[in-house]
Amino acid sequence: MGKVRTKLVKKTAKDLFAKHPEIFSEDFRHNKEVLKEIMNSYSKRVRNKVAGYVTRLVKLSKRSVVKQAEE
Repeated sequence: MGKVRTKLVKKTAKDLFAKHPEIFSEDFRHNKEVLKEIMNSYSKRVRNKVAGYVTRLVKLSKRSVVKQAEE
């Protein structure tokens, strides 16, 4: 079974990744520090969940770019 994420986490992560794709990387710790500066209103736990989902989005986007380049 996969990990379950709330709508808040997914929506926030997708919005932030769409607005600032260049500041996020595949490193969770880097994304966590970036979100600490960007997001002030959420708890530490929510920030970490958003950072994890952003990390996943970055990896998926890079994977899809590589797949498109191969075709």
